[in-house]
Amino acid sequence: MSFLKPDMDDLSRKLENNSKTIFLCGLVMFLVTAAACVIIFFISLKSSEQVMVPAVTGKDLSVAMLEMQAKELYPRIQLRYSDQPEDKGIILEQSPSAGSIVKAGRRINLVVSRGIIIDRVENFTGQNIDDVKMHLQALFTSMSVPLLTIKEPVLYQFSTEPAGTILEQNPPPDTPITGPMQMDMVVSRGPENNKTRVPDLTGLTVRRTLSVIKDSDIVFDFSSRNPEGNELAGTIVSQIPAGDSLVNTFSRVSVVIAFPVTATDGNVYGIFTETLPDYPYPFTIRLDAISPNGDRAELVSLKHPGGILTIPYVVPSGTVLALTILNREISTFEVRAPAVEDEMMD
Repeated sequence: MSFLKPDMDDLSRKLENNSKTIFLCGLVMFLVTAAACVIIFFISLKSSEQVMVPAVTGKDLSVAMLEMQAKELYPRIQLRYSDQPEDKGIILEQSPSAGSIVKAGRRINLVVSRGIIIDRVENFTGQNIDDVKMHLQALFTSMSVPLLTIKEPVLYQFSTEPAGTILEQNPPPDTPITGPMQMDMVVSRGPENNKTRVPDLTGLTVRRTLSVIKDSDIVFDFSSRNPEGNELAGTIVSQIPAGDSLVNTFSRVSVVIAFPVTATDGNVYGIFTETLPDYPYPFTIRLDAISPNGDRAELVSLKHPGGILTIPYVVPSGTVLALTILNREISTFEVRAPAVEDEMMD
């Protein structure tokens, strides 16, 4: 069986004689294998088939999804309220636009209508007309055409309900909203010839006066002059009618303040004055003080029927007074200390 035993010396000689051939064959096989791997790699990275984006704007979502599925495109859906009830479930916008060439498997952004934000008229009876206006404005702020608006002019009538209270509305509550609608409102002016007592402001400081008038159904017309006799600077020195008088609500009361000739506390004394339109009922008015460093604080909040508005103030120089009505800032005024005249030189 010796013929089965390999001759190692002969094998070694053959390997030595053919080493170059073996090396070249191995190198060729390596290069072929590497080339095949590179080709396979790039084939795997080959771009997906390019397709045209279909036009789905204005179509129902289910129809749009079927059309995109046929193109191997996938939706990314965003819901948004729209102006019309019949828009619910309809594609409002698409991105990329119709006709764009994209790779298969691309996600297409679709804005889908979820219908109108409300579908029935709310019950506004008993609510304040100004609150309802702000509610509707916030409700439809994103819409080009609000679904519900209050028809102007509003009908006002005297009532035992507080001024500004909605007494009647048309259309009535739960009326279906099928498109933009206007509502007719009957609003309370408040009680006719309702009486109230005039608060006694005599002797009060400006800050104390502001805290009293905010709770009063009286219109105060403030004026100022220098102190006389024993009058204390910075206080109320007279009013007409006198305190505790019984008058109609929102009657006007004249009040005189004795302002110091020269303020010693570093503040500026003055009267903020504004001419307002006549309102159908007293609106809530707020005067804020904005300090030079930007801090904002309320000086007073009161009800006013319109016409001449006067509010006394004691604030540092550089303060900005901001008047707000129905949550809307309508005017500002920067307070400055009065200029000091230089003494005449001999």
